[in-house]
Amino acid sequence: MELLLPCVIIFMSLFNHASCSQYDKPYSAIFSFGDSYADTGNFITVMKEKIAYDVFEHSPYGMTYFGQPTGRGSNGRLVIDFIAQDLGLPLLPPYFSQGQDFSKGANFAVIGAPALSIDYLRQQGISNFYPVDISLNVQLGWFQQLKPSLCNSTESCQDYFSKSLFVLGEIGGNDYNFVISSGKSISDAISFVPVVMDTIKAAAESLLKQGALHIVLPGNLPTGCIPILLTIFASTNKLDYDHLGCLTAYNSIGFYHNLKLKELVAQLQDSYPQAKIMYADYYEPVIKFLENPDNFGFSNDNQLVICCGGGGPYNFNFSANCGQPGGSACSDPSIRINWDGIHLTEAAFRVIATGWLKGPYAHPPILPGNKRK
Repeated sequence: MELLLPCVIIFMSLFNHASCSQYDKPYSAIFSFGDSYADTGNFITVMKEKIAYDVFEHSPYGMTYFGQPTGRGSNGRLVIDFIAQDLGLPLLPPYFSQGQDFSKGANFAVIGAPALSIDYLRQQGISNFYPVDISLNVQLGWFQQLKPSLCNSTESCQDYFSKSLFVLGEIGGNDYNFVISSGKSISDAISFVPVVMDTIKAAAESLLKQGALHIVLPGNLPTGCIPILLTIFASTNKLDYDHLGCLTAYNSIGFYHNLKLKELVAQLQDSYPQAKIMYADYYEPVIKFLENPDNFGFSNDNQLVICCGGGGPYNFNFSANCGQPGGSACSDPSIRINWDGIHLTEAAFRVIATGWLKGPYAHPPILPGNKRK
């Protein structure tokens, strides 16, 4: 998720890859949509020459796994990367990459993407978004453009997509951030939740009607625990913070979004009983990481302090962001939760991915045979 910035993620695998063999590779392809929590490289192409400086093209992004920047908003792999690897599939190529084989999946997510179109946001008096429409419906349009190269008839497409996994998000977080950064209130941001839900619902139903049978709908994060927001909206009133040091009022946005998304998942499951619609949680694991960091391999130091930054109370500095001159990474990202003030570390993404695959952070879990714990 991005806010007011142009940019503005573990250990060795905790999940045994061999365990997927018992499911005989349940999915033959993965198609991913969303924002920076899922983008594997589209932003650096889509926004090339449209922004002055792209931090995601600069070190230390990508340092942990790839050894170089890849366009991902982390020091390494994202949740979608771990899911692909754990399912025995290749890392998803970004849609805008050249000469890629998309037969086993594609990634349409773009850093900074909202659920709603920029025309709609502009009509509501919202600003601070990127100059290109990269919203969810636009990403679905890219999927339609790719579709003829994947299958050539209604029947073949339905068969192909019925064996594929679709991940729609995280999406919506940027919409609310754009509302707030345009000078509007938290209540104003929450008022956008219904139209965001309608957009997600329409996207999911579009895929279901094309043959999709397995769709993951990830929720929003507790944005009141995100260091960039903690920096921008720092308060002298201790009552504005919860026991973790997060801004309670801002967490209410993600909490309400997730509540409505869970209701939407239930509605879709009732309407499409032949399909498996999954709610995937970012909110609960991040809270748990902060409550008991040592349970997940993180240090007991203040975990609201980011790994890669340039100073300040949370090591987040607008004049020295991660990837900019003056910004630098901590010596061991694997013991930190947040990478750059917005995105999580690869270590945190690893734990979340395992929770989506096997439980307890997805309902139901992605892998067959696993129930919510």
